[in-house]
Amino acid sequence: MTQPSASFYFPAPRTQNFCTQCGSKLTRMVPPDDNRMRDVCENCGAVHYQNPRNVVGIVPMWKDDQVLLCRRAIEPRYNTWTLPAGFMELGETLVQGALREMGEEAGAQVEPGPLFTVISVPYAEQVHVYYLAKVTSDVLDPGPESLEARFFHLDEIPWNQLAFRTVSATLERYVQDHKAGRFQIHEFDIAPRDHE
Repeated sequence: MTQPSASFYFPAPRTQNFCTQCGSKLTRMVPPDDNRMRDVCENCGAVHYQNPRNVVGIVPMWKDDQVLLCRRAIEPRYNTWTLPAGFMELGETLVQGALREMGEEAGAQVEPGPLFTVISVPYAEQVHVYYLAKVTSDVLDPGPESLEARFFHLDEIPWNQLAFRTVSATLERYVQDHKAGRFQIHEFDIAPRDHE
């Protein structure tokens, strides 16, 4: 069997087969005093809880009417445009994770701003959080996860080539707030499409 490259993405499984505490086979069941199906070890009693994954990112503002987007060099959604964002790492705050993703994907220098969107995506078991940030230099150095990074005037955003619905929804609210002349915090849910 050939080994995949180190950059190949293996998401952690949501259901497990073996207990991480004792190695015994797990059972799918509703534990006593609980109300959801869990992976439970009937040997040692460990209950393996799963929680939503946090995606953190930045809406990078340049000058008064431009936003910085990155063209993805990885799956999913290879070759589509996105805001700099990704999964939060252990030991990070939301802002630290968002700034790390900004550096990894766009290589841009930013001045972090306020919280902008909080989006629950229950069908994907995720919560997406975006902050506003002012880009402080037009020098960009995108990393290996991006084919390129570039600034778009708000009337040039490639709406039909955006990678994710949370990115589209965040940019829609950004354009609306920019026109209104004031930015606010937006909290909302995204439901699955019929075909998802």
